[in-house]
Amino acid sequence: MRIGVLGGTFDPVHNGHVEVAGEARVSLNLDTVLFVPARQPWMKSDRPITPVEHRVEMVRLAISDYPFFCISMVDVERAGPTYTVDTITQLKRQFGSGSEFFVILGWDSLLDFPQWEEASRLVTMCRLVTAPRPGYQPPDLEALESRVPGLAGRVILLEKPEVDVSATEIRRRVARGLSIHGLVPEAVEMYIREHGVYATAM
Repeated sequence: MRIGVLGGTFDPVHNGHVEVAGEARVSLNLDTVLFVPARQPWMKSDRPITPVEHRVEMVRLAISDYPFFCISMVDVERAGPTYTVDTITQLKRQFGSGSEFFVILGWDSLLDFPQWEEASRLVTMCRLVTAPRPGYQPPDLEALESRVPGLAGRVILLEKPEVDVSATEIRRRVARGLSIHGLVPEAVEMYIREHGVYATAM
């Protein structure tokens, strides 16, 4: 199987996540894309995060109409900080050694990749599929290669979509009573409103 992996805090999941997952699936002929919510993102330990139960349910609602998308609970069920190398290790055990994994991330996240836990080992375990972000130039793969040998040959650069949706801005808009219509799937918008998620700024 060719499996896309889109991990994240999903606080909240938004239309940008869905668009990138869809583009990666079609462009790379993936059999499925796993949305993998993080219980405890290691890079976001300095700010409060919405309880995982809300974040998981919003992902479920966001992908419910997409037959090629699934939610994976491997990071929610594992204790401690979420590291992608652990996620892929566990998914390889779950799906078998014959499966190929494609970790989906934005150009901005790729710039931080050398700081990821066991980055050198991770690039041997999966391909990195990167999508454009507004305000960012295409990654300098030569510079990244100098810090993580082998990385350049494992990166796939998508030309679209250029996602201009920010979870931070969505939380702020909700807290200020502004509309988030068109920024998140309709079912997620309803869930946020009905459960009072982000009623105060985070």
